[in-house]
Amino acid sequence: MKFTIEKGIFLENLTYVSKAISNKNIIPILNGIKMELNDKGLYLTASDTELTIKAFIENKKINQIEKNGIIIIQSKYILDIIRKMPSDIINVEVIDNIKIKIYTENNEFNLNCMDPSEYPNLKIDESKNPIFINSELFKNIINQTSFAVSTQESRPLLTGINIKINGNILECIATDSYRLAKKTVELDNNFQESVNIVVPGKNLIEFEKMLDNKEDIELHIFNNKILFKYKNLLFQTNLLSGTYPDTSTLIPTEFKFIINTKNNDFTGAIDRAALLTQSKDRNIVSMKLNNNILIVSSFAVEVGKVEEQLVVDSKVSDNLDISFSSKYMLEALKTIKDNDILILMNGDSKPIVIKSVKDETLIQLLLPIKTY
Repeated sequence: MKFTIEKGIFLENLTYVSKAISNKNIIPILNGIKMELNDKGLYLTASDTELTIKAFIENKKINQIEKNGIIIIQSKYILDIIRKMPSDIINVEVIDNIKIKIYTENNEFNLNCMDPSEYPNLKIDESKNPIFINSELFKNIINQTSFAVSTQESRPLLTGINIKINGNILECIATDSYRLAKKTVELDNNFQESVNIVVPGKNLIEFEKMLDNKEDIELHIFNNKILFKYKNLLFQTNLLSGTYPDTSTLIPTEFKFIINTKNNDFTGAIDRAALLTQSKDRNIVSMKLNNNILIVSSFAVEVGKVEEQLVVDSKVSDNLDISFSSKYMLEALKTIKDNDILILMNGDSKPIVIKSVKDETLIQLLLPIKTY
C-alpha cells in the first residue's frame, strides 16, 4: 500500500471511525483501524463488535495511489500523528506488510502494524426498504432527547433511546426515570412495518456529531442492529435487547395549572437561582405560583437565599409550591427553540411538563423533588 492524501481529508475520516474503538476492548486487533486501499479508494473501518463505523474516501479525493493493499494501524497514536504533521500533504506507505511509514518532506513516522488476517469479518447489511430522514431533522431529534437517557448501567434499556415508527410517524423517547423527553416527527413516506427498537444513547450522540448538512440519512433496521448510511459513512450499532418501558401513561393529558411564559425569562431565573445550589447533589430550585406571579427561589444554609419574581399568564387562582432539579429543568428548556412556552402541572407531587406554545411535537417532563 502506498498513497498520498491531503491531511484534512485523512484526519476527518480517521476521527469518524475512531469513535468505534472502545477502551474496554479485550481483543487486541480491535484497538486498530483497518485500512484497505483499492482502485475505488480507501476504506477505513473500526469496531468494538457492538459499534462498527466504516468511512470511504473515493479515489478522486486521494492525490496519488501507487499501490493497493490492506493493513491494521494502531489507533492509539495515528490520530495525534496525523493531526501534528507539519504538512498539508501526507504520504503513507506500508513496508513488508508489518510496518507503516507516514511521512512528509521533513519528517517521518514508522509504526508497527497488525496482521489484517486476524481482523474479524464485520458484516454490514443493508435492508431492502430503508427509511429516509433529513439529517438536520434527525440531528434535532437526537439533541432534543438524548440528554435524558440514563447513565446507570444497572438499567441498561434506559441508557438507550426508544425509536418507534408507525406508518409515517416517528417517535423518539428517552428517560432516566426522573425525567422524560419525547419528540414526534412526520416522515415523508409511510413505512410498511411498525418499528419499536432501543438504540444505545451514547452511540446516537456520536453519530449526531457527524451530521453536518441537509443530506438524507438511510436507516436500515434489523432485529438486533441498525445501520445509518450517511454520505461516505456507514454507522452500524447493535440494539439494546428487551422491551422499553411503556411511557405512554406517564405524560398527563389534562392539567390544573397552565402557565404561559417566556423561555428566556424563565431560563434566566432558573439559571440565577441555581447559582446557590451548585455544590448540592440535586441542585434544587423552588417555584411558587400565586395568581400571575411566579416566584423562583433557592436556599443554601451555608451560602444564602435568592428569590426572583416573574409575571406570567395563568388563569388559575390556586397557589402552588413545587421544587425540582435546576439542572434537569435547564437541560429541558434548552431543547425548546421557541420563546413562548407552557409549564403544565397538576400539583406539587405530579410531573412537570414543558413544551412550546407553537410546537406540539416536543414534550419535556420532569418529576418534582420533595423538600419536606
